Amino acid sequence: MIATWLFFVVIGLVLVVGLLFGYFARQILANQQLRSAQNEAKRLLEEAAAKHEEMLHKAREEAVKVRQAADAESRERRYELQRLERRFIQKEERLDHKLESLERRERGMVEKEKGLDSIRAQLEEIRSKQLHQLELISGVSSQEARDELLRVVEVEIREDASRKVREWEERIKDEINDKARDILATSIQRCATDVVSETTVSVVSLPSDEMKGRLIGREGRNIRALEQATGVDLIIDDTPEAVTISSFDPLRREVARVALTNLILDGRIHPARIEEVVEKAKNEVDTAIRNEGEQAIRKASVPGVHPELIRLLGRLKFRSSYGQNVLTHSLEVAHLSGMLAAEIGADVILAKRAGLLHDIGKAVDHEVEGPHAAIGADLVRQWDKSAEVAQAIVEHHGEAGTTSTLGFIVATADAISGSRLGARRESLEEYLKRIEALENVAKSFSGVDKAFAIQAGREVRILVKPEQVDDLGAMRLARDIVAKIEDTLQYPGQIRVTVLRETRAVDYAK
Repeated sequence: MIATWLFFVVIGLVLVVGLLFGYFARQILANQQLRSAQNEAKRLLEEAAAKHEEMLHKAREEAVKVRQAADAESRERRYELQRLERRFIQKEERLDHKLESLERRERGMVEKEKGLDSIRAQLEEIRSKQLHQLELISGVSSQEARDELLRVVEVEIREDASRKVREWEERIKDEINDKARDILATSIQRCATDVVSETTVSVVSLPSDEMKGRLIGREGRNIRALEQATGVDLIIDDTPEAVTISSFDPLRREVARVALTNLILDGRIHPARIEEVVEKAKNEVDTAIRNEGEQAIRKASVPGVHPELIRLLGRLKFRSSYGQNVLTHSLEVAHLSGMLAAEIGADVILAKRAGLLHDIGKAVDHEVEGPHAAIGADLVRQWDKSAEVAQAIVEHHGEAGTTSTLGFIVATADAISGSRLGARRESLEEYLKRIEALENVAKSFSGVDKAFAIQAGREVRILVKPEQVDDLGAMRLARDIVAKIEDTLQYPGQIRVTVLRETRAVDYAK
């Protein structure tokens, strides 16, 4: 028991001694670390002080350098300012001298002006006295003399101007006519085409008159089926071995002609067979349209045309204008446009393209509202993407105002093709109306005595009253009549307006 208690006492003493020893050991280590930290801090402070002193020294040196540079710059600026100030003072002194000199000159000019005013007043007084004396001598006032002089000068100037204008116009007309005559003659001689005339009816030959009854069918069912399928009128009359197809639509008329020809060759004629043959005929006509368009492209030597435009071009084969086949006319205009372009140095390929497509709008003008030139220009813009060709097409009838070179070429070629002998057919009634309208336009102007349309309406000769229209007025009258004809009438080609003025001096010997 005692031994156990002593054991615990000894263990406690050992623990207490260990704790005391650990405490004093930690205190010694802490003191050593504190002294080490103090030494390190002292060393760092000494280094910082040394660096601070060094930096402060460098800063003082830099400040001295900056101050020296600033002083030098300040001295230079003061010197420059002093120099500028001296220059300004010198300029101001020179300006003062010049101002004084100008003031002296101004005073001298004022004095001279006063002297001139006095002299001018004296001259005016002398002139008034002389004018008064002249008026007394001549018996005419100065205003009347001035008016008379102006009248005489005006008459002389008008006569000179009229004479010069006539000379210039004659010279210019001669030069232009010679050049245009050469170009047109060369182009027309190089273009040889046949005269083509078409109507609104087609005639199909029959092998015998018996075929007429088969075409009519029982109670007319065959002819009704054919007319309904094709949209044309079949005229079966007393004409031997012939049937007439009538329609204003040339495509329908062609489809009916092909279908009727095939039915006659086949011999089987009944409503069901008619519908089948008409459908095949439509396909044949479509194929023919494409072939005609492609042949036109090859004949005109115009590559790269859009297939849709080729198809529309082929439809012109079955379109006529004033009895002239439009496709043939378009080919002729294409050749003429190319020749005219070659003569004046323009783009031949582009001119041919515009000439070939200039009437493309007529292929759809019954389907689209508007003039065929504007329709054709829209089609070319849509499919061909050629702004120059579209512009020429819309200009070739003057509806948009002909401004481009290509437009002038196509318009000229179109006029040549349409106005040549036999190109177009015109009824007598329409011809007489056009001649009468042409003469009425000329007679509507004051001063016109008589007007005559000659050369089939290609020229108008006008006799004027000489006491109402002078030479210069005759020239103006010709221009005004031309402008009114262009604005109010429609005509192929061009019309020449000639104004004739005759002055007669009549006297009698007694």
